[in-house]
Amino acid sequence: MAATTTTKLMTAEELLQMPKDGYRYELMRGALRKMAPVGHMGGFYELRISSLLGVYVDANRLGRAYSSNTGFLLERDPDYVLAPDASFVRRERVEEVGESYGYFPGAPDFVAEVISPSDRYADVEDKVAEWLSAGARMVVVVNPRSRTVKVHTPDTVVTLTEADTLDGGDAVPGWQLPIADIFA
Repeated sequence: MAATTTTKLMTAEELLQMPKDGYRYELMRGALRKMAPVGHMGGFYELRISSLLGVYVDANRLGRAYSSNTGFLLERDPDYVLAPDASFVRRERVEEVGESYGYFPGAPDFVAEVISPSDRYADVEDKVAEWLSAGARMVVVVNPRSRTVKVHTPDTVVTLTEADTLDGGDAVPGWQLPIADIFA
């Protein structure tokens, strides 16, 4: 008779209680995924987008912008928690959830992912599909190597260069970000 082993799937609540060890984690349908800290330029691009987004969102009282340490619970049983490099959720959705200290339920309206040297393009594209499937209105993928930004919406994919400007569309109404400002 063959022996079988089962791996216990982790829950979002267990992930939230993990001690801080210098790494970021995501939960891929119950399986823990460890992510190395980003390099100095990746961190710069993440902060650049987050800060420019956050200033605009706050000034216009649109909702909340979140840092790369924020987890979003996309599915339950098994639990699926992703943490984008930068994100935004509309005010009405934030108010509906209230002051919860767990992961935000559902996808952000706007997601930014910065490709790091350890990322595989196929994995990034899979993550984009997951975000869109979970309800994100726009997913922006920043590629520091080519100095381009690929903008994904449920209906389109557009590649922008440093000569272009990102338009937040219905994901972040009124927000415009010159791509050159990301890489400045």
